[in-house]
Amino acid sequence: MNFRLQAVCFYLYEVIIQKHKHKPHQKEIMKKHTIEQMTIFLSVIKWLVLSSVVGVIIGASVTLFLKILQLSQQSEEFLPFKYYYLLPFALLLTVWLVKKFAPDAEGHGTEKVIEAVHKKSGKIEISVIPVKLFATVLTVFAGGSVGKEGPGAQIGAGMASMVSGIFHFSKEDRKKLVICGIGAGFASVFGTPIAGAIFGVEVLVIGLIRYNVLLPSFIAGFAAFSTAQYFGIEYTYFDIRFHQHVTLDILLVGQVVLAGLFFGLISDITITSLREISRAVRKLPTNVYVKAFVGGAILVVLSLVVGDQYFGLGLETIDNTLQPDPYFSRDIPWYSFLIKTLFTSITLAVGGSGGIVTPIFFIGATSGHWFGTLMGDHFAFFAALGFISVLAGTTNAPIAATIMAMELFGLDVAHYAAISVVISFLTTGHRSVFASQILAMKKSDLLKIDMGEEISHTKVKMDDAEINKMKNISERLQMKRKKRKEESKFKRRDTKE
Repeated sequence: MNFRLQAVCFYLYEVIIQKHKHKPHQKEIMKKHTIEQMTIFLSVIKWLVLSSVVGVIIGASVTLFLKILQLSQQSEEFLPFKYYYLLPFALLLTVWLVKKFAPDAEGHGTEKVIEAVHKKSGKIEISVIPVKLFATVLTVFAGGSVGKEGPGAQIGAGMASMVSGIFHFSKEDRKKLVICGIGAGFASVFGTPIAGAIFGVEVLVIGLIRYNVLLPSFIAGFAAFSTAQYFGIEYTYFDIRFHQHVTLDILLVGQVVLAGLFFGLISDITITSLREISRAVRKLPTNVYVKAFVGGAILVVLSLVVGDQYFGLGLETIDNTLQPDPYFSRDIPWYSFLIKTLFTSITLAVGGSGGIVTPIFFIGATSGHWFGTLMGDHFAFFAALGFISVLAGTTNAPIAATIMAMELFGLDVAHYAAISVVISFLTTGHRSVFASQILAMKKSDLLKIDMGEEISHTKVKMDDAEINKMKNISERLQMKRKKRKEESKFKRRDTKE
């Protein structure tokens, strides 16, 4: 196909050049324009075909993963005991499976794909796909607090890398396809093709979007989403219609700003908990299999105190927070987001396999619901804001989060969501649940940061010029205060005399 397209373009090029051969200046302009347009045309056709094929493959692969996951969860009811009693054994088996067959399948998936793009030109071992699939199914089946988007992204990226290897694509083309795989996996898991495509290109580098990957990423995301739908995957959307009573509701805007600050704090708590608990578990002088078993046992014991709604994906709880009728959320305690953070941190720290975004949705929705009850009656509205704002804060993907608000909750929420999302993104600071993200921006002009480093290795300090300014301001204020004291002293002396 490429050969025929090249032949047609070359013929058109010759016709245009011959037509203007008696006009040298115009001929040069037309030559430049023709070469540019033909090259872009060929590139568009190339990525239309490649990303469509890869998107269909990813959609089918993720569908298989979601179907197996669904069947495993349905089989839980046939157990003669609570399914999460199996968690210590499942985590032990998961650690063995990953350690033995595919070490890159460890953790929450998306992080490993980002690392592969930055450090391995997108090369992902094919063994990661089946190992990640079964390790995640095993973890979720037994109640591990993880998500399904990380495996979806890793399976998608792995399939893209495999196709690139089969057809001997260049390193740059392979990286592009793997980035498409992240977005396509995200899109086919959550049913958000536009947000998924943007997430794939936004999550790699903070503050920089690779525009040359936008077209293939959009096409791959839509192809994967459509394929998953064709094979019977059903998605849940929440049409939260929130109409203003007046043209501009200043009070509501103020509440949304406060919500953004609150969700930034929640994002920071989530990132810190995941990092510190993981670090503490790594330092324990014990065998990894013992850690996995004991970690699962701790979660089972905790559930006897706080309840079992924090196991697994937690989709029912998320759904209840987004219902406008308070009946559905009456049994959700205000501290749900803290308990879910703890369950997720322990599950991943001891070797559980699965994604991080679904737990983030749980944490965001429940914390937003609590914030909404403090603000009044709009708890479903603030649950929706928390759902996408904590995603933006923890993953540094504010554009994808804002678009996801439109796709999941409707346009009525979009402008409020944009405010909350960006504030949360900025308030969280230079942190992320994805330690391999590259930093290409600073979130405040007052800070001095080395760009181009992994966010986990980035050193942040206040800019020297800003420190001097603040010192000068402080000195001036002190001088004024001193002067006022002296003036006051003289006035009292004069008064006495």
